[in-house]
Order: sequence, then C-alpha cells, then structure tokens
Amino acid sequence: VNDEIDYPVGTVLSKTFYYPVDDAGNVIRVADQGAREINLADSRLIETRVLVRQEAGWDALPYVWNEEETEAFLRVAGASRPLTMVTAASPDTPATQFAYFVPNENQCSGCHTTEHPDGGMHPLGAIASQLTASSHSASGEFQPQIETLVARGWLDRAPQGPALDSYEDTSLPIGQRALAYLNMQCGHCHNPDGAADTSGLVLTGRHKTAVSMGVCKPPVAAGGGAGDLQYGIVPGDPDSSILHYRVASAKPDEMMPELGRSLVHEEGVALIREWIGTLTGSCDEQSDSRIAGESGFEPSVAKRTTG
Repeated sequence: VNDEIDYPVGTVLSKTFYYPVDDAGNVIRVADQGAREINLADSRLIETRVLVRQEAGWDALPYVWNEEETEAFLRVAGASRPLTMVTAASPDTPATQFAYFVPNENQCSGCHTTEHPDGGMHPLGAIASQLTASSHSASGEFQPQIETLVARGWLDRAPQGPALDSYEDTSLPIGQRALAYLNMQCGHCHNPDGAADTSGLVLTGRHKTAVSMGVCKPPVAAGGGAGDLQYGIVPGDPDSSILHYRVASAKPDEMMPELGRSLVHEEGVALIREWIGTLTGSCDEQSDSRIAGESGFEPSVAKRTTG
C-alpha cells in the first residue's frame, strides 16, 4: 500500500543519528527513550542523513559530524567511525568495540528505492503510516505526529486509519508484535515492489499466504546468507529458520537488514525467536492453508494506513 505523502519540490527531510555518552566518551546502549531533544553535553553526534525533493525526484545526502561536533560535512562515499559501547542497564558487561558505518550515496538508494517500477528513491519514515505514532506537539500535547503537521499547516490533511502496531507493546499477541517488528525493519525492501522483490518474501504484514511470509519457503535469492538452512521459517524451530539466522548475524554477507547496522539487535532477535517457537505445523506437510491460520499469520496484522 502506498501511503507516501506528496511532498513539494524543495522539501528537505533530515534525521540525525547520535548516541548518549558516558564521562569516558564511550557510547551507551540504552532502551528506547523515544523522541527527545539532543543534549550535546551528554551525546555524540555521528551523522545526519538528508533527503531533498528535487524536480526529478529525491536526492540522498549523507553528512558526517566532526570530532568537535561543530560541523557536519557531506561524505557521498560514506564513512566509518570506531566506537566503544557500554550497556547502561548492565555496567558489568564488557564493552563492545565496533565500527559505525555511514552509508554512501548509492547505499542510501538501496533502501530508499521502495518501488522498483519507478526506480526512484522515496522516504521511509516520513510516510503517513509511520507518522501515526504519537509524540509531544509544540503545545505540549501528546498526539500523532501527522496531526501535529496538519495543525502547523505543513500538511493539508491527516489520512484516516489505524496506527501501526508497536513491537514493544507487550499487550499485543506475540505474532502481532513480531510482524510489526518485521514490517518496520524489513518491509520497505521485502514487498512486491521493493528492492528485495526477487526474494518472493513479503514482510510488510500484508502477505497473502504463510509461504510468502517465509513459512516453509525455500530461499531463492539468499546465496550464502541462508546458512545452509532449508526454509525461511520452520514452525517451532527458530534455529532451523533462515529468518532468525539472518537477524541474529552480524556478518556482512549474512545479516539482515544488510545495511544500517554493525551490531545485533538482541531484543528484536529474542522477539523473533520466541514467536517462531510458538508456531505449530511442519514443513514436511506443506499445506499452506493449514499453516496460514496459525496465530500470527493472518494477513494485514501489521496494519498500514492509506492516504
């Protein structure tokens, strides 16, 4: 479903990536804090990604901040930054050394070309369904972001539709949370028109069959990234499931998503593992209609709005 907003030529969308830091300059791994203002006294700026709407479409411009955090410079070839990460909730856990990779201009298009038929880049976060998430408005009220944009006169209307599910909402069934997570992390590529359309794997929550979601589906475009496993999802067996294998890997030729991370998102992996473990059925009995009715595989669970 295309819920892209019709932004005028000249629109600039920006997103700044940063980490909170400790007194020693180590970046800190913390639980999601939601949107907040960046406090330079306890944060380290890494990069700012900019999308500019031109007459011919969107241009992606990656900017990298200097060590003093006073200026950001355009780096079309990308960059890397060595970082040391500590865990706020577990100070006794050994620090992790890793390289933070800023994508180059071509890699930006790898994710943002969400519709292969037109070949152009499109916003991922600044679309109607993603902007249904609530945040504090300028007046201090807690309301959907898209309503705030309408109130400020930046959009002419707010499309009507349900907000996307959150994988962090523990009141939801495990299957609903898992599909929400996969839609957020993978759906922009893994859809019938996206960059991963050749895989035949639909991870937007709008799959028509369990097989198209990955259940008992052999890989067709994974190459060596499948880890010698046979199926995308093996009900009840995450260790035999390619989906779990790839989100749990940090190897460049195996990991998914393949861009935008150097570390494993442990909370996400645990969610996917738990979900697959709850599924019933067997890939030796490839009856899609039987598996499709299992908990978590009803089409359109990860809801999207239209506009």
